[in-house]
Amino acid sequence: MIERIHVITRGHERLEDITPRIKEMVRRLRIEEGLCHLFVPHTTAGIIVNENADPEVARDILERLEALAPRSGRYRHAEGNAHAHIKASLVGQSATIPVEGGKLALGRWQGVYLAEFDGPRERTVIVSVTMTAAKPLEETIPEEFRKRL
Repeated sequence: MIERIHVITRGHERLEDITPRIKEMVRRLRIEEGLCHLFVPHTTAGIIVNENADPEVARDILERLEALAPRSGRYRHAEGNAHAHIKASLVGQSATIPVEGGKLALGRWQGVYLAEFDGPRERTVIVSVTMTAAKPLEETIPEEFRKRL
């Protein structure tokens, strides 16, 4: 199953927590065991799985990336957003998270973030959830419909 979510980013460089939206999608699809693959089809944005309990971690990540590829650096790319391309390349455009027991198998403090490096703008995250353990057909049909069979 492939779906897309759209995220309106709220700043030039920001980590937008998309964990609740991804969790809801997995719940709605009723996948018990499988893989959830996330892909961002943009060259100046990425996906990060990291701590979501302390917002200072996101700030630290963004500050270190800025130190590695400063916005005011000297770049050849004429559009003025070379720093954003470099940061997106460093974090990557995809992540795969196991699904166990119908839930994302994230660690206690982990969350999923869309990493924006050239915003604000509307971004797309392509989400592909694949079942790896088959269930009997009757278990995949909601109970209220099973009674009618």
